Amino acid sequence: MSGILAGKRILVTGVLTEGSIAFHAAKVAQEEGAEVILTGFGRLTLVERIAKRLPKPAPVIEMDVTNQEHLDSLAAKISEHASDDSGLDGIVHSIAFGPQGAFNFLEASWEDVSTAVHVSAYSYKSLTMACLPLMKRGGSVVGLTFDATIAWPKYDWMGVAKAALESTNRYLARDLGAQNIRCNLVSAGPLKSMAAKSIPGFEQLADVWNHRAPIGWDLSDPEPAGRGVVGLLSDFFPRTTGEIVHVDGGVHMMGA
Repeated sequence: MSGILAGKRILVTGVLTEGSIAFHAAKVAQEEGAEVILTGFGRLTLVERIAKRLPKPAPVIEMDVTNQEHLDSLAAKISEHASDDSGLDGIVHSIAFGPQGAFNFLEASWEDVSTAVHVSAYSYKSLTMACLPLMKRGGSVVGLTFDATIAWPKYDWMGVAKAALESTNRYLARDLGAQNIRCNLVSAGPLKSMAAKSIPGFEQLADVWNHRAPIGWDLSDPEPAGRGVVGLLSDFFPRTTGEIVHVDGGVHMMGA
């Protein structure tokens, strides 16, 4: 099969609905020739059902990124589902979570904050290290962020967690470069996804894009971000690492 990911095996996390960036990254990856393996947390039957809506069937592995046993067994489980022993060429990290308390900056407890940072930032490193034994030929790790250079309305400690993710990406890129592993992030604009429903005041946050995206932004279309992820997974960026690529309609560069 031809395509920019032909012959590559990609692990995609965070596919929960058809409206997620992860689903569209997996879909476009398959269309571009990749073999895709998914992970799911909690509602595995839901992930398995959504996986059937991809162009080709994709196996689903249970994985909680805060569970060390899951991380320790991940490489072996990926190998079980692989069609050969060629390892893994790419990882899509589409995992983030903040308890409700994390969305109140001044009142949030450390328990809420630490959970947000663990799931949303530290897991980028722990997931990559869990897969490292399968990436002997090098590869590409791509995560998803939401511009952490500024303070957004209502985003609060999740914004801090995303800042931690962006920093983690740089250090991971530094330490894995010698193994020919690239680490980059896509900074996507807001989308009406399952994750958005858990953010109090999401509509106020998202309304910024209705007025400030010079090339426009569709809150219901995750495909541009999914395509950005696939671009970074491909060999078209062989010496790009530690980078943040904005797929946000241009809002990030607009002045006040």
